[in-house]
Amino acid sequence: MKNLTADELRDMYLKFFESKGHKIIPGASVIPENDPTVLFTTAGMHPLVPYLMGAMEHPAGTRLTDVQKCVRTGDIDEVGDAAHLTFFEMLGNWSLNDYFKKEAISWSFEFLTRHLGFSPDQISVTVFRGEGREGEPGYIPADEEAAAIWRSLGIPDERIHRLPREDNWWGPAGTTGPCGPDTEMFIDTGKEKCGPECRPGCHCGKYVEIWNDVFMQYNKNAEGKFEPLGRHNVDTGMGVERTICMMSGAPTVYDTEIFAPIMAKIDELSTASPDDAELKLRSRRIIADHMRTATFILCDPKGGVKPGNIGANYVLRRLIRRAVRYSRFLGIAPGFTVKLAETICEKYKHVYPELAQNLQTCKLDLEAEENRFNQTLDKGEAMFNKVAEQLKAHGQTQISGKTAFKLYDTFGFPFEMTLEMADKAGLTVDKEGFEEANRKHQELSRTTSAGSFKAGLQDNSEVVTRMHTATHLLHAALHKVLGPTANQKGSNITAERLRFDFTWPEPMTAEQKAEVEKLVNEWIAQGIDVSKKMTTVEEAKAEGAMALFGAKYGDQVSLYTIGDVSKEICCGPHVANTKELGSFKIVKEQSSSAGVRRIKAVIGNM
Repeated sequence: MKNLTADELRDMYLKFFESKGHKIIPGASVIPENDPTVLFTTAGMHPLVPYLMGAMEHPAGTRLTDVQKCVRTGDIDEVGDAAHLTFFEMLGNWSLNDYFKKEAISWSFEFLTRHLGFSPDQISVTVFRGEGREGEPGYIPADEEAAAIWRSLGIPDERIHRLPREDNWWGPAGTTGPCGPDTEMFIDTGKEKCGPECRPGCHCGKYVEIWNDVFMQYNKNAEGKFEPLGRHNVDTGMGVERTICMMSGAPTVYDTEIFAPIMAKIDELSTASPDDAELKLRSRRIIADHMRTATFILCDPKGGVKPGNIGANYVLRRLIRRAVRYSRFLGIAPGFTVKLAETICEKYKHVYPELAQNLQTCKLDLEAEENRFNQTLDKGEAMFNKVAEQLKAHGQTQISGKTAFKLYDTFGFPFEMTLEMADKAGLTVDKEGFEEANRKHQELSRTTSAGSFKAGLQDNSEVVTRMHTATHLLHAALHKVLGPTANQKGSNITAERLRFDFTWPEPMTAEQKAEVEKLVNEWIAQGIDVSKKMTTVEEAKAEGAMALFGAKYGDQVSLYTIGDVSKEICCGPHVANTKELGSFKIVKEQSSSAGVRRIKAVIGNM
């Protein structure tokens, strides 16, 4: 096994697939283009979806390879352990209706063994085991083709593990569409098995996934049947950080050369060491990860994401503020975010020139956000000290859950810092009381939100209610005329007009606007009943319902269905039948922002 740097791995991977006829393409922005379903680019395949779906031909051809910057923040609270990262680089190779399983698997095996130096005896793989009964809806055959290819390469059957759909299946992105099995490659670390059921995919640490090959070969239709797609694609992914960690023998990614200069800078800036060794380790990792992610987001060539309170802006704010919070445990002086951004830029600028190009703007944003949050923390610390003094004056030793929650909710003081400062002051904190106060607050927030007007409605008058229902028909018509990527970005409705923003890269043609208008008016004329039911977000999405991007929902949501035309999670008022809308007319279609169009429309008399 070779001990490579990240630079060497990237170069080796791209050159290997270039030798197999692939064109090297540049990675895309971490801020997705015209996709409201995600806040950031989460995987290497994300920017290539239109080409994988066959919607258009890629200008570089049918064999592609790249390195893609990815941001995933779903597990942000887990960062600080040995495994989780919010930013990572993904190596990928792609076949757009070109080669398929034999070539993809063979090349993966060749690169792992001949180029990276892993022994074939270290490699275990998983394949899709199949699902359902032949002839019945939902039946999918086992991927014995992939298993046979692995056997031909020398992987014995006992190291070819057949797993269910949740482990070895991709897609479809919605309830219908392209999908297929995958095969995943794992490296055996040599650790003892955790038990008789230990296998690749187990979380005990014996097997570590290193590569994933996805084979898009089926189409799931409206009846739930999986039919041959008619075209086939390959989508693969190998994480740079994880691969370097495994090849270097480092215990975690934070102990590799990738993070070395960032960790060194954090240690240089630290003037205190918590008594809790675990807190120190966790703080160093959180600061390193979050500042790396924040720097890449702020320096992204697409730009536009700044610390804020909504969507991607809120995620960025949370990353920076979490880093600031944990910097206090290490005694790091204010101004550290800028210094770490400089270190991160120096580490990566030869690979991603945008870091150097946009560093100055990045530093200004970091400095402003760090200063704002430090003021919040200072106020919280002052209030904590008052609470501690009062408790001691009355001979008490525990901070109540209600008080801890007030520090958190009113003064923005993180609960972890309350725990840390309480420990230093010789006090305890009622953790269960804090959690109960937090739970009640969340329930109250949901109840309050349920009673307010949402979805951009001015009020719930009759005409606004009719306008609001019309936006659902408009959304459905845009999907039919423009396709599934024309998704709602927002709306604003008054008694005079409706305004509807949606993702689309160019002005609509006169023909497209006319067809959308025609469809909406046809559905109005049909007099379709509008039904509502309460359900969960998961159940609604399983039925194929659409949900507004960026919205936060409670345990129960309202699902509105308009015949076979529309099914959306929504909290606003609706008419009982589409005939109540009268008629629909597009007044204007224009640009709202990059990749987003805006329609203004009105409805007529009933």
